[in-house]
Amino acid sequence: MTEQGVRWSAEQVLSLAPDAASRTAGGKLGTAGPWSEAGSGEGTVWGLCKGSGSRPYQTVADLADPAGPAYKCSCPSRKFPCKHALGLLLLWAGDDGSVPASAEPPEWAEQWLAGRRKRAETDQPRAEESSQAATADPEAARRRAERRAERVTAGATELEQRLADLLRGGLAAAGQAGYGLWDETAARMVDAQAPGLASRTRELGAIPASGAGWPARLLEECALLHLLDQGWLRRDRLPDALAATVRSRLGLPATADGAPVRDHWLVLAQYDSVDPKLTTRRIWLHGAASGGTRLLLSYGAAGRAPELTLPVGLALDAELSAYPGAGQPRSALGERFAPPAPATFRPPGTTTAEAVARYGEALRADPWLESVPVTLDRVVPVPDGDLWQLADADADCALPLTRAARSRPGLWRLVALSGGAPVTVFGECGHRGFTPLTAWPQHTDEAIPLC
Repeated sequence: MTEQGVRWSAEQVLSLAPDAASRTAGGKLGTAGPWSEAGSGEGTVWGLCKGSGSRPYQTVADLADPAGPAYKCSCPSRKFPCKHALGLLLLWAGDDGSVPASAEPPEWAEQWLAGRRKRAETDQPRAEESSQAATADPEAARRRAERRAERVTAGATELEQRLADLLRGGLAAAGQAGYGLWDETAARMVDAQAPGLASRTRELGAIPASGAGWPARLLEECALLHLLDQGWLRRDRLPDALAATVRSRLGLPATADGAPVRDHWLVLAQYDSVDPKLTTRRIWLHGAASGGTRLLLSYGAAGRAPELTLPVGLALDAELSAYPGAGQPRSALGERFAPPAPATFRPPGTTTAEAVARYGEALRADPWLESVPVTLDRVVPVPDGDLWQLADADADCALPLTRAARSRPGLWRLVALSGGAPVTVFGECGHRGFTPLTAWPQHTDEAIPLC
């Protein structure tokens, strides 16, 4: 169970927020004013929050579930956690006596907790039955995989012809065609059940409007798309690991078949990417004993946050199983043996020059890799004209920040956190630069989310 004497920090609570608006609204409710009958015990926090109606909102959070924190609020919000749950946890994290330790939760909170426990007991047998049913007819599964492979092959062959036509006609024609050419081609790749090809094809449409030098960038991306096509069409000649990487980049389903690795996994960062149809949550973890950095992916329908939420800076005693593929960090979260707890360690850091070299080495295994996870040690954020970079405090080297990083409020949080002094920063290093996601100031292991 979560120890009541070891409370989360405010930053760890706010890292649960599904979006910036919830983070701001939750912060305003993190004071004692709107709350009554608040209490905590056995890994549960509850309270009543005054709202616009005559009856206060009943809010409860279960922090002791190894599957991760869960929340319930009587407000009409469709966000999880809602602003009331965030405000309650912020009040609890403040540890100023506003959320005292109580013997038992109120009846309304206990009913919700009991319902969760009952569902957990019945869901596990159902999940096992579903898994057995999925593998009951391997011959049917093989035929489905063959049919899909035939569709993907047809799509890749068609895309090769379209790329050849583009180069034969000249890149200037792509600049005049706008998005229509690429959207129609991407739709064809969707029909071919190759979502990875569709996504990369659709992104080509934005390159002609990306500023000076766009023809070179378009040619580079077309070359990578051609390489992915050829990887699929000649997959029988590839090493198994590289062939698995090609299938992953095409968006074909895969199973995490790696041996489970149990460790205390530090939650390094968590952030969402949103498109019109899907919200993708990326959670980076670092193993205290294994030393590996792994990636969890969770998905939610458009407009809804994914269910999996792990507060940054906490450690999770759990098993992870790796997905196939050369140099692929993605893993599946297996059995969890305890709820997330505050961590007293941080990942080992490296220099900016070593980070760039690490990305270059990773490209050998996965030529389509956008970035690699890296922890930079003793770096200082410094301006470089209109840009920003992270400079090594002990060497004459620096790494530019990506355009996305420069537009985030996390950059100014990092600058304020550093104050000109070296800090440790975790983020993603790629050909566009470095995107900082989490920072640790000197002389403390408290992680500060930057995204």
